Amino acid sequence: MDISNKKISIIGAVRSGLAAAKLAKILGAIPFVSDTSSREKLEKNIAELEKLNINYEVGNHTEKIFDADFVIVSPGVPQNAYPIIEAKKLGIEVISEIEFAAWFCKGDIVSITGTNGKTTTTELISFILNKSGFTCYTAGNIGRAFSDIALDVQQNEFVSLETSSFQLDNIKLFKPKYSLVLNITPDHLDRYENNFDLYKKSKMLVTKNQLADDYFIYNADDMHIDLSEVKANKIGFSVRQELSIGGFLSNNNLIYSNELLEEKIVSTKELIIKGEHNAGNALAAICVAKLIGCDSSSIHEALCAFKGVEHRIEFVREFNGVEYYNDSKATNVDSVWYALRSFEKPIFLILGGKDKGNDYNQILDLVKKNVKKIYAIGSSANKVYNFFQNIIDVEYKQTMSDCVNAARAEAKSGEVVLLSPACASFDMFDNFEHRGKVFKEAVMRLQ
Repeated sequence: MDISNKKISIIGAVRSGLAAAKLAKILGAIPFVSDTSSREKLEKNIAELEKLNINYEVGNHTEKIFDADFVIVSPGVPQNAYPIIEAKKLGIEVISEIEFAAWFCKGDIVSITGTNGKTTTTELISFILNKSGFTCYTAGNIGRAFSDIALDVQQNEFVSLETSSFQLDNIKLFKPKYSLVLNITPDHLDRYENNFDLYKKSKMLVTKNQLADDYFIYNADDMHIDLSEVKANKIGFSVRQELSIGGFLSNNNLIYSNELLEEKIVSTKELIIKGEHNAGNALAAICVAKLIGCDSSSIHEALCAFKGVEHRIEFVREFNGVEYYNDSKATNVDSVWYALRSFEKPIFLILGGKDKGNDYNQILDLVKKNVKKIYAIGSSANKVYNFFQNIIDVEYKQTMSDCVNAARAEAKSGEVVLLSPACASFDMFDNFEHRGKVFKEAVMRLQ
């Protein structure tokens, strides 16, 4: 697609917006970046824009945005934001950053979405493909923005793309060769009018443009995944039932089955990543790898070597017999449910942040069974405290260090301190990575 001399307005000057601006500039377009954040907050990004001679505005969105052939929106910008609504009123096309990047990607896209498990599965697919002799890049909602690497991906190469519902909301032609929906549970409902059906439809957009020669890999145990309009080949995975085609869990073994044979790929006992949810993630990755043509022995070797991802039930250290785990990526209640099921030891749980319409009833039984105390933190601390105060010991804390220091004084040998906040991080931190980093630093300071 030729975009030379096209005027492109980009809403958001952080990771994906900055990457889109750079890509547009490289391809001869005329990008203009607009962000409501302060100059001080965007200092490094502004320096990059100025170095590339890209025009921008910060602190406010002005009418300059609408002097454009189309608008690229960053995933952090809600659908009801002024620039999006006004652009659509004026008949200016609004697209997401992954839509834009996909126009210029020559390789096959593996698009991974779902409420939970996206990051682990995205990394795992890339890890398996690269271990199996293919070239696979990792991008999207994880690490590097798609626009950063789109031009690097050549024919017969792959990009494992973590794809959020926010990124899917403004796709037009985005067509992955392989799309995955790992699960759909209530999350981000504040962005979807508190309507779960709207969120589900957003997730299913990943397969919107796929055709009969493409593949849709989905969780066969999830009743919220709607197959009625899927045109691609449907390949299921399950931890609850045996499947004639796809991946399933049987007697602690991960099995892949097609019309010709059924084969054991790996035992869950061999995996470094633990828990039933990770067995599901691994099955999804196995399905992709087998469809692409990876050898089963290479898949087995990669699965046995994969150590998981940072900020996802990540072991930090043991101090005085107490184990500290960083699960900062648990930005919804469903993620915390999986985390709490991963431990048999008593847990001191750090919970709270920017609430997204959380219903804590989902983890109530697990909290009663596994959690010894909750430290309520962030802008949702009151909600956490009010929900759990008559059920378990709950205490307000102001900072992450306060939580860690309190746990050091109260937790005994053989117990666990777990940061699994069930909330977004933006009330106190730049992102969930920043939150996890602050937690780990506090833990490592203990003496």
